[in-house]
Amino acid sequence: MVIAGISPDPKDAEALKRWGRAYWKALHRFNMEGGYVNFMDADEADNRVELSYGDNYRRLAKIKAKYDPDNLFHVNQNIKPKA
Repeated sequence: MVIAGISPDPKDAEALKRWGRAYWKALHRFNMEGGYVNFMDADEADNRVELSYGDNYRRLAKIKAKYDPDNLFHVNQNIKPKA
């Protein structure tokens, strides 16, 4: 689910942010865990990326440890390398 509050007036930003978060909170109990990782914000729960990949997360973390052990590719919410 994507929730977008948009206004041409920058003064509306805080009100739209509050609205978006309240809307999300009201609907969240009906959503599956996880989500689209490229839309996740920095304040997402720590385990949200792992929940998004489900049973594949451990396998992907091992692959990440092999090919990117120093986590160079870490800009967005990412899979952390794990042996």
